[in-house]
This record gives sequence, structure tokens and C-alpha cells, in this order.
Amino acid sequence: MATRRTLALIILVPFTLLTLHAVAQVGYVGIFDYQRHSPAGWQVFADLVISLLLVLGWLIPEARKARRNPWPWVATTLFLGSFGPLLYLASARPDGGADGSQAPGPRAS
Repeated sequence: MATRRTLALIILVPFTLLTLHAVAQVGYVGIFDYQRHSPAGWQVFADLVISLLLVLGWLIPEARKARRNPWPWVATTLFLGSFGPLLYLASARPDGGADGSQAPGPRAS
């Protein structure tokens, strides 16, 4: 899981900077407004929605299995897109404890 956590952090930093730049230029609503002006924008937006719904289909059972509450991550995904899953992965404990991504399993002898 440490690899997924590291990868999420590596993606999260530049993506956050890009998002802050976009929001500063056009505002939060402007990001969505840009997509409505052409069929190509509709397709991109529909693709994003489909992708995030598929990710939520993974995230909810994964969070429950790890004994983490999935609903803050679902809400973050619905309002902030990819930030929800990225923050979920980035916030997992590296040791895989109860609030991390996996509960410890039995040890092999």
C-alpha cells in the first residue's frame, strides 16, 4: 500500500497546483462551464463522471474493508472530483493499521 500512497502523493501535488491555477483563472463553476460549450466538452465531462463512479465502486467497499468511513471520500469525490480518491489513498497509514488501507492479516509461520 505504501506504493499506492506514494503514487497518490506524487500525483496530488502537481494536480493541486494545476487545479488552484484553473480555479484562480476561471473559478470553480468556470471549470464546469467550459465543458458545456461543445459536444467534445460534454464527452469529456461524461467520461469524467463515468470514471469517478467506477472509482467510487472500488473505493466504498475498499474503505469498509479497511474499517474507514467511505462517505467523506464519496462527498469529496462528488464535489472535487479526483481529489477524493487521491486523498483517500494519500491518507492511508503506511503500516496498514485500522485507519489505513488494510487490516493486518495473519502471519505466515
